[in-house]
Amino acid sequence: MAIAALIFTGCASPKKIAYLQHAEDENYDATRYQHNIKVMPKDNLSIYITATDQDAVSIFNKHIGSNRNQYQGGIGGTMYSYAVDDDGTINFPILGRIKVEGLTRLEVEQLICDKLKPYLAAAENPIVTVRINSFHFTMLGEVGSPGVKTSGREKCSILDAIAMAGDIGIQGKRDNIMLIREAADGGKSVHRLNILDPSIMKSPYFYLQQNDVIYVEPNSIKKTNASVGTSTHLWFSLASVLVSSATLIVNVVNKTK
Repeated sequence: MAIAALIFTGCASPKKIAYLQHAEDENYDATRYQHNIKVMPKDNLSIYITATDQDAVSIFNKHIGSNRNQYQGGIGGTMYSYAVDDDGTINFPILGRIKVEGLTRLEVEQLICDKLKPYLAAAENPIVTVRINSFHFTMLGEVGSPGVKTSGREKCSILDAIAMAGDIGIQGKRDNIMLIREAADGGKSVHRLNILDPSIMKSPYFYLQQNDVIYVEPNSIKKTNASVGTSTHLWFSLASVLVSSATLIVNVVNKTK
């Protein structure tokens, strides 16, 4: 079995293994800014407001309500996390309900900044900092370390995800990776990715979104080895039973002589 597996694996063509083949021949100008992820219900946003007069914006940094949690931020103040409700809104101090579903992080920052202006003098120059805290995805199948992964940055490609999962094993399909994406309303869509082809970098699915599920299927070699292994195990089990039965019969016959 081990020898057969080595033979099968050794026959794998580099064309079925090497990522992004002939990538230098592609033009990637159209891929700019395609990585911005959008806020979805069940996300968690950390928000902090700063201004020239910090006292003037302190009321907007208050911890009010059950959907906010406090922690020390790295920008000189305390940030608060806001859960995005099923209707795509957050409940923000003073400003009330704000619709953030479908917006990028920068768009949320600009939206809140615009809503703050009627409450602040122009000289106070409010600055809004937003972080998306809930970016995670799931890797399954023929990878080194399957499971739920969390990215510390919102720009995460399918190649980043594979690297975080310990790369694809030699017996995993690289030209037909399944990506399951969840929409804001909970609906699912299935897409197929070929990371051997450099044009994958132009795909709208090259960069991941929250809650994506990536499944790397076993290739034909793995399926063949699994089939051979199962059949061999059954035959060995049957042979063992037959040998044991024959031995028992021989012993019984010898004792009756």
